[in-house]
Amino acid sequence: MNFMRMAKHFATTHRSIRQRFPESSLAEIKHAIMVSEQSHRGEIRVAIEAALQPSQLWQDMSPRERALELFASMHVWDTADNSGVLIYILLADRSIEIVADRGVCPATGNATWRDIADAMRKHFASGSYTEGTLAGVEAVSRELAALVPENRFKVDELPDDVTLL
Repeated sequence: MNFMRMAKHFATTHRSIRQRFPESSLAEIKHAIMVSEQSHRGEIRVAIEAALQPSQLWQDMSPRERALELFASMHVWDTADNSGVLIYILLADRSIEIVADRGVCPATGNATWRDIADAMRKHFASGSYTEGTLAGVEAVSRELAALVPENRFKVDELPDDVTLL
């Protein structure tokens, strides 16, 4: 157990999310997801978490493990084309994880998602959380448009709202 990490998580509250992502930002991100999904058959979800729970810290859960857990519990994997993508932001660890379903991940490779997360981190480092998240949504959307192009009969399978944890 890392006591410094635990202290960061205890100090990072839900208020931290609201400071970095006010309601107007969340609405802008939701709108970007809705618009982007018109250009492909993929589904994009964004989840922002202030900090992990003490039990998760005690188990030394990594941001990646948490992202995979949320990918399943939010049913991002449950799309007709297996084309769901989760952008997970863990503020206390300053971590961004992108998890893509089996219908798109093998074609892109992990380096693509890592590059998108790195670009988002650069925005976040300068305090531009909304811009960084919008850039991430746009980059993920470009990948999905190349892999699972638009279908005029597409149904929105997952909510476009940003999930705050």
